[in-house]
Amino acid sequence: MMNSREAKEVMQTALGRQKADLVITHARLANVYTGELVDDISIAVYGKWIAYVGTEPSENIGKDTVIIDAAGKTVLPGFIDGHTHLAQLYDTAEFLRYAIKGGTTTLITETMEVFPIAGYEGVMDFLESFRDQPVKIYGTAPVNVSISSNCRVISLSAMRKLLRRDDILGMGESYWQAVLHEPDRFLPLYGETLRHKKTVEGHSAGARGRKLMAYAAAGVSSCHEPITADEVLERLRLGIYVMIREGSIRRELQAVSLLKDMDVDLRRMILVTDGVDAKELLENGYMEYIVQKAIDLGFKPMDVVRMATLNVAEHFLVDGFLGGIAPGKYADMLIVPDLKTIRPEYVISNGNVIARNGNLIVQPRKPVYSDALLNSIHIPADFVPEAFRIYTDKNAATVKVRVIDMVTDLVTNEWITDMPVDKGQVKVDTGRDIIKVAAIDRTYLPGRKFVGLVRGFHMKAGAFATTTAWDTADIVVVGASDQDIAVALNRLIALKGGMTVSKEGRIVAEFALPVFGLLSGEPLESLARSLDEINNAAAKLGVLFPKPHLSLQVLTTAAIPYLRICEEGLVNLKDGRTVGLFVE
Repeated sequence: MMNSREAKEVMQTALGRQKADLVITHARLANVYTGELVDDISIAVYGKWIAYVGTEPSENIGKDTVIIDAAGKTVLPGFIDGHTHLAQLYDTAEFLRYAIKGGTTTLITETMEVFPIAGYEGVMDFLESFRDQPVKIYGTAPVNVSISSNCRVISLSAMRKLLRRDDILGMGESYWQAVLHEPDRFLPLYGETLRHKKTVEGHSAGARGRKLMAYAAAGVSSCHEPITADEVLERLRLGIYVMIREGSIRRELQAVSLLKDMDVDLRRMILVTDGVDAKELLENGYMEYIVQKAIDLGFKPMDVVRMATLNVAEHFLVDGFLGGIAPGKYADMLIVPDLKTIRPEYVISNGNVIARNGNLIVQPRKPVYSDALLNSIHIPADFVPEAFRIYTDKNAATVKVRVIDMVTDLVTNEWITDMPVDKGQVKVDTGRDIIKVAAIDRTYLPGRKFVGLVRGFHMKAGAFATTTAWDTADIVVVGASDQDIAVALNRLIALKGGMTVSKEGRIVAEFALPVFGLLSGEPLESLARSLDEINNAAAKLGVLFPKPHLSLQVLTTAAIPYLRICEEGLVNLKDGRTVGLFVE
């Protein structure tokens, strides 16, 4: 926020007594406050701040003032992504090389991936990577909903420390089922967040009626999970800000575009990515792609611009200095041909031109990570194939087991079936599409594991492992061979994190992620190629899912229904109970 010294200088510039650092002239201003398009406007900037918006710029122009003649083109506020996940394979600098040149000048990211692995100190290091970048990056504090008891719920003292920070805008997403099951664990965190006048971010996938109302009553004020127009409308009617996703996890914009034909106020609707992978970032761009798509789908252009600017700022209570073009706001702007053509010719952030015609002018700062964060895999010894055998009564011919059933590439069910027993062992049955799945703790009790069964990966051979499992500190692996499971895991440990695919006792694809076991410092282009290689290698083992790495990552999450795995066992999200493989 602006300090007193800056405020005096900005006031002097507004009065015409101080020369501006930058002046945009002859602009068509998209005024998100009134919904007007105002012609022949000039905008004067002092330092990071807008000082003047009007028709008489001459008093602000001096010999050192940079002048940009917009020549009648449209000036928009810089785009804000109100919900993303930056702990997603790439480091901050690599991501920003592509995200900011399309007009994104502010991001608000979850920190939930880092906390289970590295705790409060790890979150601090993660936030440090956002400092001194060409654009503003804020975080939300990790509430940390996990199916693993080792990772459950951040302490109240740690939450308080995070909420005191200016770069933390609220508490990150917490899954509604967990909040309703265990309100005494979550409500103190909610209360602390609200006392700091910050937001409680929501995740209400599948909630409706009274359950949704109970969740909203707890203090949640946003949700990025609606997938239909009806679900969006139900939340809007409850005063919840609805974030419409158009990213690599899900794309809901087209499905909810029916709202454009309804007589509904969209000021509480927000466009977000929820995270974009390297390949899609390279191919499509970032927020500019989403804004353009919403306009192309028939939403009113001014409504769309608000969904990516002012609406976001109002939700996070930062509209005093973000989200619009007016005196006292950050000088975050883009110049586009017109309101329907989101192709930025200039991107201005904090008063600096950082990109022009799709080319970066200011390079992001490359973060430096501590040794601790580069050595986050604490498993003491190599695995042997025998470690993944499933033993039962050696006299039994069959045994009744719970199997994780992949209903879709993300959603799972519980399937109870009889498995044959061979000399006291339960083995895979690729004929019925049943293979092994294991979750191994890499942080709290390193090496502790649970081995179960999964149906739906269609793997005939080999194994596929990753350290990027959601919501836990676990490594997760699926495989049709105990030997290949061990090979994939041992290589993963040697890489200090990442993804591996093995077959017939050797590694056929690998991808190192040494930072937290989640991130790589490699160029975005090579990351995209590596991810393609991993997914293609998994496909050659028989996996049919469109993004095999994503289907593997989500096996540990409490966010998606309903049978999941962690190092403690199988977890039924309907009742929150942890159960074993064998059915009593």
